Amino acid sequence: MGLYDTVRAWVLRLTELGLLLVALGIVVSMLFGNDVAFFGKIMGNVMALVTALGSNGVVGLVAIAVILYLFMRK
Repeated sequence: MGLYDTVRAWVLRLTELGLLLVALGIVVSMLFGNDVAFFGKIMGNVMALVTALGSNGVVGLVAIAVILYLFMRK
């Protein structure tokens, strides 16, 4: 179980890092607009994701619940 726990811990840390980078990208693009290097299209991608999930009804609600679970868990 040692290898499993190590891999699981790394995956959790990488996921948290990814979520932090997405949050940073959203804040940076809101403050400085879409012309910021490395973070320019994050806001547009998030809006496209929300639009796509919203047009899919119940499946979209389940997907939003999973995304919120990922953001809220500790």
